[in-house]
Amino acid sequence: MKRKAYRINKAGSINNLKLVSEDLIEPEGDEVTIKVKAIGLNFADIFAIQGLYSATPKGSFVPGLEYSGIIVKKGISVSEFDIGDLVMGSIRFGSYADHLNINKNYILKIPGGWSFEYGAAFIVQSLTAYYSLVELGNIKNNSTVLVHSAAGGVGIYANRIAKKFNAYTIGTVGSDKKIELLKKEGYDDVIIRVNDFSEKLKQSLKERNLDIVLDCIGGKIFSESFKQMGAGGRIIVYGAAQYSTGGAHPNYLKVLSKYLTRPKIDPLSLSDKNKSVMGFNLIYLWDKVDMMKKYLNNILEMNLAKPIIGEVFDFKELLSAVRKFQSGQTVGKVIVKVD
Repeated sequence: MKRKAYRINKAGSINNLKLVSEDLIEPEGDEVTIKVKAIGLNFADIFAIQGLYSATPKGSFVPGLEYSGIIVKKGISVSEFDIGDLVMGSIRFGSYADHLNINKNYILKIPGGWSFEYGAAFIVQSLTAYYSLVELGNIKNNSTVLVHSAAGGVGIYANRIAKKFNAYTIGTVGSDKKIELLKKEGYDDVIIRVNDFSEKLKQSLKERNLDIVLDCIGGKIFSESFKQMGAGGRIIVYGAAQYSTGGAHPNYLKVLSKYLTRPKIDPLSLSDKNKSVMGFNLIYLWDKVDMMKKYLNNILEMNLAKPIIGEVFDFKELLSAVRKFQSGQTVGKVIVKVD
């Protein structure tokens, strides 16, 4: 069958992303073919397109990690799903398309009452927040948690999961336009990341021990967060937004400058301070599918609220959606709707 997909033949620039018509082979025995109805955008998409992501495929590829849709074909070994099922899933690149093939182990049925947009907004952000807080952060009852980029999809789900542990949550944002959303979501305090971030964090913590930090920014924000963590604190790095320079292609001089001046932690100092720095890449879980499915089932059992959809673009506007998402001016999840 024929499909439409946004393909990039050479990573390096958003402008290299082109809509093409191409053949899609029949699904293998353990695969299904999905008619994609919604695509969720993630910062990993931007870094892959610009060639700044270590997991970026070599040569030509279709970006995108997250989607939802309808099963239209299935292989002979697929018994868990039927043609016509509404599903959501993750893929190791390839969701910027109107059809795709995927192994049956990487999809879930969309919960009742959820739209395709909700389905495409759920897996990556909730799984990132859960793995950071629960598996790596070892969150306990009444922990104090600091979440950077708190108005994004991961930040929203991080707060929702942390509240299941009665945590005191502090969210940081880059604009005061996002404060109202975070208060509505139940963050206990909100900090705008400006020059006095250090003092504002001290005031927010008061006498609390800062137990967990979720960081996707780096730079001085990382350094100050690490400094103010209490004994036993864990900082989990799951992104590197500081290397995004906002253009269609990277500003390599700025990227290099930020890389060379990035914070550096002496391993010997960690034992003296009794602090931990951990990092992870969601692609890691791709090769551990049973573990990933277990975590997703745990998340679903938490009965968290539906994702927050920030903006919705049409498939033909995907490039505009990517650029708007890259600007950092959005909240919640940016979705591309496919007819």
